[in-house]
Amino acid sequence: MSIAASSRARASALPGTALRVLPAVLLVALALCGPWLAPHAIDAPVAAPYAEPGADAVLGGDQLGRDVLSRLLTGGRELVVSSLLVAVLVTVVAAVLGAVGAVRPLVGRIVERVADLLMLLPAVLGILLVTLSWPGGGRLAVIAAAVALGVPYAVRLVAGAAAPVAATGYVEAAVVGGERLWHLVGREILPNLRATLLALFGLRFVAAVYLVATAGFLQVGPQPPAADWALMIRENSAGILLNPWAVVAPSAAIGLLALSVNLAAAALAPQTGRKAVPVL
Repeated sequence: MSIAASSRARASALPGTALRVLPAVLLVALALCGPWLAPHAIDAPVAAPYAEPGADAVLGGDQLGRDVLSRLLTGGRELVVSSLLVAVLVTVVAAVLGAVGAVRPLVGRIVERVADLLMLLPAVLGILLVTLSWPGGGRLAVIAAAVALGVPYAVRLVAGAAAPVAATGYVEAAVVGGERLWHLVGREILPNLRATLLALFGLRFVAAVYLVATAGFLQVGPQPPAADWALMIRENSAGILLNPWAVVAPSAAIGLLALSVNLAAAALAPQTGRKAVPVL
């Protein structure tokens, strides 16, 4: 394909990519800026408990009469920040371990065996073990638990994608030429795994959203009266028939956030590398 034809193909793909990325950008921006947009204080009753939507509370009231919309706008920031941090940490750690394991087979076998053992731990049990044993618990403990639970799966994916790259002629030539390990990892292998790593980031963000939300629902992360989407679902489940928005709105926000970010990561993945991305 000529350079001009390639440029036209990329230009024609830009609108579709933008449409897939835009929802994620808007949702993340809304979650981050939400506390400044909230019409009421998150701890101030503005209506009767489980009040229906009205002029003072567009989405009605929660179990204490607090504005559901205000708590919805405020409750997404910590979830987004925590999930992004978990996804970045898991992707970086898995990329390094997977690439090193591809170049050093002995290290790779050890990493894979450890990952196999850690994958046997159920996610909910792992969250409880880490958060309840962590001094003070809280958001940092949830992030640590999510990273520990996410790395084993991510390492196996990266190792599978890195193995064919490590067996190529240019990597073998670099090894024969005496290049250091970190040069092989950073200059020869990881640049050829951009599509895999971007897709992995999207998957790990989705997993992190659900793990962090699960911790909030189990009340081992944020504690009442904090505004948190998962905490809102737990607190208001008893009154779902009186004011469904108190449960439906945060549930929909969690699902849309995870879906939109995953679609955005897939849309941004380089076209030339998508065949290397394993199907989960």
